[in-house]
Amino acid sequence: MSALISHASERRMVLAGGRAHPELSEAVAKDLDIELLPTTAYTFANGELYVRFGESVRGADAFVIQSHAAPINDAIMEQLIMVDALKRASAKRITAVIPCYGYARQDKKHKGREPISARLMADMFKTAGADRIMSIDLHTAQIQGFFDGPVDHLWAMPLLAQYVRTRVAPDNLTIVSPDAGRVRLADQWSDHLGAPLAIIHKRRDPSVPNQVKVHELVGEVEGRTCVLVDDMIDTGGTIVQAAEALFENGAKDVIVASTHGLLSGPAMERLRDSQISEVVITDTLPIEDSKKFDKLTVLSIAPLIARAVNEVFEDGSVTSLFQGGV
Repeated sequence: MSALISHASERRMVLAGGRAHPELSEAVAKDLDIELLPTTAYTFANGELYVRFGESVRGADAFVIQSHAAPINDAIMEQLIMVDALKRASAKRITAVIPCYGYARQDKKHKGREPISARLMADMFKTAGADRIMSIDLHTAQIQGFFDGPVDHLWAMPLLAQYVRTRVAPDNLTIVSPDAGRVRLADQWSDHLGAPLAIIHKRRDPSVPNQVKVHELVGEVEGRTCVLVDDMIDTGGTIVQAAEALFENGAKDVIVASTHGLLSGPAMERLRDSQISEVVITDTLPIEDSKKFDKLTVLSIAPLIARAVNEVFEDGSVTSLFQGGV
């Protein structure tokens, strides 16, 4: 009887990975020294998705990793189906690990009759059966409040900043925010590296997506190496225009550091052909060979995710490890 009680009280972690970024799921599993949950997943001819797990998950603490990469709606739906399958298979607790949270930029209404899609995302994961969400560098912190349950908001800044330290002398470094919305992030970088802060003021036309106009620079960058920091690089327009403004104001060099490398459309060509000397991102999203170029450096985010997963499993403190680089 005691043996049965002991067996029943044992905790078990299972880690499942979706098809959007299998290399990241495998790297996280390797860091945790476990095997990924055997999974059958395929797409029917009409586009519908199917998922089935090959082992029992009853009573397990389950983690489902899926980056919301293009085609983004397929990636999101597949993760929702995986969460639903785990819930119906009696997993004890389910954490949706979303390295890059889809629809994060649709976090508020800019004009009438618009959706707040980031909130809808949170509602869907709750309905599917997720007890917890884990993500990295959400576009805005308020998204944490959209989910009715714990949200572990991890930061890639310490990883990126550690790399920047190996490339630039701190006494010749200036941290630059490409717009007013990224000032808090840039300020954290500034504190972390002990470097001065500069801000580029720009105006975006809300009726024309992915187009910006740089206006003025606040701060001193002449003769200095500037690190432009942002949470994501999409088409590259904001970053390249910001870099041009820095060079026009006498910057010696410009390095870009960003967590999520969407690199949509003309991003690769824009960054490759710019005066930017290096673009440093993490692998929260898969980077296709066609999007890679000589200036691009990709850092592994798997150790960060693995440590956070382990802390959640052990009921430890995720915040003390990661938030704001603490």
